[in-house]
Amino acid sequence: MRTVRLGRTGLKVSEICLGTMTFGLQTARDEAFAIMDVAQEAGVDFLDAADVYPVGGDLATVGRTEEIVGDWLRGKRERFVLATKAHMPVGPGPNDRGNSRRHLLDACDASLRRLQTDFIDLYYIHRWDEETPIDETLSALDDLRRAGKIRYAGCSNIAAWQIMSSLWNAERNGTVRFDAVQPRYNILFRSIEAELLPAAQEFGVGAVVFNPLAGGMLTGKYKRGEAPREGTRFTLGSAASVYQRRYWQDAQIDVVERLAADLSSRGKSITHVALKWVLEQPGVTAAIVGASRGEQLRDSLGALTIELDEADRKACDEAWYALPRRRPEEER
Repeated sequence: MRTVRLGRTGLKVSEICLGTMTFGLQTARDEAFAIMDVAQEAGVDFLDAADVYPVGGDLATVGRTEEIVGDWLRGKRERFVLATKAHMPVGPGPNDRGNSRRHLLDACDASLRRLQTDFIDLYYIHRWDEETPIDETLSALDDLRRAGKIRYAGCSNIAAWQIMSSLWNAERNGTVRFDAVQPRYNILFRSIEAELLPAAQEFGVGAVVFNPLAGGMLTGKYKRGEAPREGTRFTLGSAASVYQRRYWQDAQIDVVERLAADLSSRGKSITHVALKWVLEQPGVTAAIVGASRGEQLRDSLGALTIELDEADRKACDEAWYALPRRRPEEER
């Protein structure tokens, strides 16, 4: 497992970050422990969570993923770089969400309790908050850093102009800055190459990308005409509509089928090529890889043992350029 620097910081992380968002709904506690055991054995020391997880849940399941991760980390916390996020609704009240000072301070304390730790290595805002000035958000994160509750700050699901605005604000006001950005990125979704990735690379912001396997679409297991399978992200509670909107279109399924067949004819797995391709891209620091079973993660990690050739890279490019362009609101 290769170790990399997170952006311009001195923090070192494994190039594979274990995504835990299935833990507590799609994946039961015992299996979640097995997945984290596989990750540890493979040298993964970077864990990603969020206070709102498990994905697909509701207010009754909020925090369950962090509780599972916290239980597993007992006695080995110092070996791992732990990331979590805040912003999404965690309660019914108007201040139970967003990036306000009040919510971030409360949310951080709640995450620390669930994770059973004194500090969070990397604390992300999960979304941009149009109702909260960015200087308020950064000031709150700076107070959390000064209190020793977080070590670094990051942002997820934001645009290039938003991260630039944040960096300018941090420099002007002398607060903590975003040292990591967490965007969606894979062979089927490359929009961030235009602005976000170059901006992050230029200003020393580590890009820790999610959905490198497109929610499982880039494993090649789905076929045109099939209904989404039960037990997958495409049918998982409140997450089902999001993942179907992102990836469940005939055009994407057809492209994946062709790519999988091409790679298979040359003795390569689409899962391994898709993940390796992401890790090779300029500006990418690490890729968040999730799993619902231990053997799934073990198979995905096989990507680290292969080398891509020009034919593989060309096939991946052709898959992207064969897709019809979509309206921005359809890509969220």
